[in-house]
Amino acid sequence: MERIWLKHYDPGVPHEVKIPDRSLPELFKDTAGKFPDHPHLKFMRGTLTYDEVNALADNFAAVLVGLGLKKGSRVALNLPNCPQFVFCYLGALQAGCTVVPFNPIYTEREMEHQLNDCGAEIMVTLSRFYPQIRKLKRKAHLRTIISTNIKEYFPGWLKPLYTLAMEKKSGDRVKIEADDYRLPALMKKYRDAAAPFVKVEPDFPACIMYTGGTTGLAKGAVLTHRNLIANTTAIFSWMPDAEEGKEIGLALLPFFHSFGLSTCLNLSLVYCGTVLLIPQFDVKMLLSNIHRNKPTLFPGVPTMYIAIINYPHLKGYDLTSLRSCISGAASLPLEIQKKFEELTGCRLLEGYGLSEASPVTHINPIYGEGRSGSIGIPIPSTLAKIVGMENPDEDMAIGEVGQLAIKGPQVMQGYLNQPEETAEVLRDGWLLTGDLARMDEDGFFYIVDRQKEMIISGGYNIYPREVEEVLYAHGKIMEAAVVGLPDPYRGEIVKAYVVLKEGESMTEEEVIDYCKGKLARYKVPRSAEFRAELPKSLVGKVMKRLLLEEELVKQKNREATD
Repeated sequence: MERIWLKHYDPGVPHEVKIPDRSLPELFKDTAGKFPDHPHLKFMRGTLTYDEVNALADNFAAVLVGLGLKKGSRVALNLPNCPQFVFCYLGALQAGCTVVPFNPIYTEREMEHQLNDCGAEIMVTLSRFYPQIRKLKRKAHLRTIISTNIKEYFPGWLKPLYTLAMEKKSGDRVKIEADDYRLPALMKKYRDAAAPFVKVEPDFPACIMYTGGTTGLAKGAVLTHRNLIANTTAIFSWMPDAEEGKEIGLALLPFFHSFGLSTCLNLSLVYCGTVLLIPQFDVKMLLSNIHRNKPTLFPGVPTMYIAIINYPHLKGYDLTSLRSCISGAASLPLEIQKKFEELTGCRLLEGYGLSEASPVTHINPIYGEGRSGSIGIPIPSTLAKIVGMENPDEDMAIGEVGQLAIKGPQVMQGYLNQPEETAEVLRDGWLLTGDLARMDEDGFFYIVDRQKEMIISGGYNIYPREVEEVLYAHGKIMEAAVVGLPDPYRGEIVKAYVVLKEGESMTEEEVIDYCKGKLARYKVPRSAEFRAELPKSLVGKVMKRLLLEEELVKQKNREATD
């Protein structure tokens, strides 16, 4: 397929990028050597320079070698966005290990599966999670658990203000068993040890990123050093006015998610910038950090931008430092995009990616032509096309809906221990995303919906995103989600879940009647339920699976009482 979208690149953005033939630790050492005194991490009003983070990474690499880890050993990180994640990640890679980030809210079953699947020997975890991980130690064949506390890298003046209640909540008083360790003690023990640097090739696995846990047991996407560096290099080239050593990236997206790892942490190593670490989402904390620290780049998800535009005291914060905000992980409603740009003056761009692609594949141009409702055009060095859902060898015509396929240097090696699953999604170098999409005549791509979320009612295909866009356009609605419920006659029927703006009220009939005026009859929700909030993952993505599971339980209970 001809690359017809090339004319829409921003001025100064290359169509292809040269990928450094380096590993991530080598890239980090280069950056630290050029900017040793430049702030690398800002956390809870404290600062660590590149030189300081480099020393901590050296220290942790020595810890791992001292504990007997070898090239290719897996190190699990069960941490929020904090300095410990950063230097443990960099130090593990420097020791030749492969990092496996964990989502701290995973259930015991999910944790056990992921640990056994990846074969991690060591896990670094917040001490508040230690009791849970300790229960899994034998089941998951973990050799060692290393615990750390969130306050260990608070600035000195802030530690005494950390209340007793918060200390208990964070697990500060948890007893650590004799065969496990506390991170500060280990760092002290190996502080004077020679810093190892295990040479690995760019195609060596750097990270195993688990994905797909919302629809079954998660699969581990094996991402190499080249995959991750290629993706961050292309993202940096997408920002033609970004200046080396002068950018500040806001890291609210968790690093255990590929979106946060690449666009926040790894990207800082390319542009030699500062990372503003925020360990959890709180809109007031977020706005205060933007006001005080003046970040220039803010990768996020729609729920974060929704929270900002609905914050009652937004006018009290200066957000003018932001130049570009990239929204991913879920579809960005048009009304949210317009409102955010009106209130902040900052471009809010919708993009697209998936963990199997490290993750970014598409973004709307920052200063060139962008299109609302579109995920944009492929980033440099990336190819994309629409193929048949049943026959991936068939290229779809412009405007036709099919499956989005991706090809580029950021595409994973495959799924860990899953050769059959790998063969299903990787075809001749093309990654089959499983997402329904179309491409217009100018090469802009549009996600119609996730294949697994598509609703089939009475033989009609209904895309939840289309219904959600209509709901978001209503002045009283703050958030909305649409799912398909089993129906014996139609196969599935549409149900809407709605969160109203503060002080607003609506009835179920009003929601349905409103949709009748905007949608074809078969797309109109048959029911609507009001919620104080929607269930979300730590990334901020609405977990529709949980909504559907609730409905199935209700349905089963009704059947049992009939």
